[in-house]
Amino acid sequence: MDKRMSSEELLNSFWEALHSNHIFVVYQPKMNHSTGRMIGAEALMRWKDPENGMQYPSDFIPLLEHHDLIRFADLHVFEEVCRFQRKCLDEGISTVPISFNMSRYDIYHSDYVEQIEAMRCKYDIPVNLLHVEITESSAIGGMELVSSVLEKLHGFGYIVEMDDFGSGYSSLNVLKDLAVDVIKLDMRFLSGNKGNVGDRGGTIISAIVQMTKWLGTPVVAEGVETMQQADYMKSIGCSYIQGYLYSKPVTAEEFVEKLRQIDHEPVEKVLDLISTMDAGKFWNPESLETLIFNHYVGGAAIFTYQDGRMEILRVNQKYIKEIAMHTTEAEILQSDPWEVFDEENRQVYENTLRLAMESGEEESCDTWRIICSRICGKDKICVRSFIRMIGKAGSQAIFYAMVQNVTAEKKRYEILRDSELRFRYASEQINVYAWEYEIATKRMRPCFRCMRDLGLPPLLENYPDSAIEMGIFPPEIADEYRDWIRRLEAGEDSIEGVLPLTVGRVPFIVRYTLERDETGKPLKAYGSAALVIDPEETK
Repeated sequence: MDKRMSSEELLNSFWEALHSNHIFVVYQPKMNHSTGRMIGAEALMRWKDPENGMQYPSDFIPLLEHHDLIRFADLHVFEEVCRFQRKCLDEGISTVPISFNMSRYDIYHSDYVEQIEAMRCKYDIPVNLLHVEITESSAIGGMELVSSVLEKLHGFGYIVEMDDFGSGYSSLNVLKDLAVDVIKLDMRFLSGNKGNVGDRGGTIISAIVQMTKWLGTPVVAEGVETMQQADYMKSIGCSYIQGYLYSKPVTAEEFVEKLRQIDHEPVEKVLDLISTMDAGKFWNPESLETLIFNHYVGGAAIFTYQDGRMEILRVNQKYIKEIAMHTTEAEILQSDPWEVFDEENRQVYENTLRLAMESGEEESCDTWRIICSRICGKDKICVRSFIRMIGKAGSQAIFYAMVQNVTAEKKRYEILRDSELRFRYASEQINVYAWEYEIATKRMRPCFRCMRDLGLPPLLENYPDSAIEMGIFPPEIADEYRDWIRRLEAGEDSIEGVLPLTVGRVPFIVRYTLERDETGKPLKAYGSAALVIDPEETK
């Protein structure tokens, strides 16, 4: 059985443990819970004494930090990681980025970054296969020093991850001031509730994930132990996880087997905003971007879309007034945007999003939505959306949408459409034909019934001669009908008379009404022909 060593025993055996590889490295995979693929791993320090067995990191790491020995242990871990990556590269094993820890005690040594960079070059490891993890607590009391170290690391090309985010006392300040590339979220927010994600901890985690989207910073949830936790993180937009749910820390040999068995994929930036939009300025309440968004545009929203999932990030007050029926901004941001769409209208909206992603231009659509509020109850409204993609990362995109409530316009259109249908039905019942004549172009557009019964094309050029040549007007009335057209062209407002039409010389009441343009010049003439019914035939 393992025996816990005293502080004195640990200190006395440290150098021997380091040189004999009693202090060694284990690897814990980082996974994409959405795809089941590996995105990386973390190298963790372990100590196994030949006589006393495994020692707790919580015992020896603080001790090494206190005696300024941790940097030697950390350099040993880093070199082991370099050796591991070199072995994978030499043997053709597809590997993933491995992160190593840099403690605040390492940061205090001015040449530490140069030491690890020299070792990386010694083993000739591509810098993208090595990530640096610093703890949030490293920044407390030394923000300027940590910032300068991050600048050095970035200068060499390293990706920097912030470990244990949320465990310190100034998380928001650290997030604001340090240019880290990845955030590792401490799942201890959920501790004490048996993994229950419906409490205050879950709310805080959700808020952090929302903030990081605007920073363009991926989030890895560490310490994930249950499927419930993993599914919750995925539901709020964080699919990258690390923890016992997928794998405990394993030896180098075991990790090689995982590399061979599990597909890999790169970590994607959360968001890559187009150059014309600065996310930082957008969230600044005093910026021009915010002023325009809040006051000088109509109803507007910003939202993300990925693999069928849509999430609203921000709306202005005009958006709420335009379509939300007294729903609050908080209720909008917390709701599922798809719940107001039926399947047909959701399909229309998603097709427009995809078109905007493909074209890079503004695209528009009209969709009907069922809106509910405590004050107004339930109502069906039509929303016209003008959508433009403003950022993209992999399959995730962020959109800016201007919206208009066009319900009244749509309802007027439906009334007109219904009237037109009723008129068409009535026309067919009473044998009425209708057409439109453009005076300047001499073009005639017949109604559906004209095309069906008389064989007319959708457009007749050089009217009326083209219709006369087709036999619509018998030869004996051709000149009379041409005279009608000349009178309309001269500005006569209306003409009516009985004319025999078609080769059968069937009598019709033919009527014309003139339409003028804004200058009073004849523009169009609207014609109709109704079959003359003999009163004797109706008896």
